[in-house]
Amino acid sequence: MEQANLKYINELSGNDEGFKQKMISIVKLELPQEIESYRTLFEARNFKAAAEMVHKLKHKISVLGLEKSYYIAEKFEDNLKQGSTELKTEFENVLHLMQKFVGDL
Repeated sequence: MEQANLKYINELSGNDEGFKQKMISIVKLELPQEIESYRTLFEARNFKAAAEMVHKLKHKISVLGLEKSYYIAEKFEDNLKQGSTELKTEFENVLHLMQKFVGDL
């Protein structure tokens, strides 16, 4: 499985360490909240709203350099919009990977 990284954040921030730390802080704050919202909506079987949260999470996936995982999220979002939960396990694996990486920052 691919590994999360800070490449995008490093490129975006250039040599501005303060900006880099602010970006990391935002990800650390928002990621757990967005994951919790997604899971709550999914458990309530509100798949349309869960798909919207997956869409928001795709931004974090991209920021953390997870290119292959982005495509999993994209397909999962489409599946949810159609009422299908196919790819849930794969998407949950992506969430776990991101949580672990961000938790270690």
